[in-house]
Amino acid sequence: MRSVILALLLDLANIAGGFLLAIGLIRRLPRVGAELGRFADRAAPQGWIVGIVALALGTAYLLMHLLAGPRVFHFEIVGIGVGLALLWDRITGRRAPEPAPASDGPTGRALLLAVFGVVAIIVGLQGLFTPD
Repeated sequence: MRSVILALLLDLANIAGGFLLAIGLIRRLPRVGAELGRFADRAAPQGWIVGIVALALGTAYLLMHLLAGPRVFHFEIVGIGVGLALLWDRITGRRAPEPAPASDGPTGRALLLAVFGVVAIIVGLQGLFTPD
């Protein structure tokens, strides 16, 4: 039972963290982008909590699957990536890059993180519907 709850937490952390990372692309969606952007702006200060959950559970599952098998899954790799991306400014002590103006789409590292965020959302949704 405990494993199911932890797997659910990892999937939810992947979805929530992916949303926070992909907000640069999500803002560009017609009709819903502005509202989701405002929600992400309110949720972003607590993104470090999602990052800690994703990093801790992704690392725990990675170690568990490396030591006991059966194999390494992409859920934990994405969880570690999401955790590191959300905690990067706290880990390195450097400020995160400023977001692009609203009229422009994300470019460079921001675009790479946004695409990774979309992948994290998809992986998190897949994890919800995949048996353990």
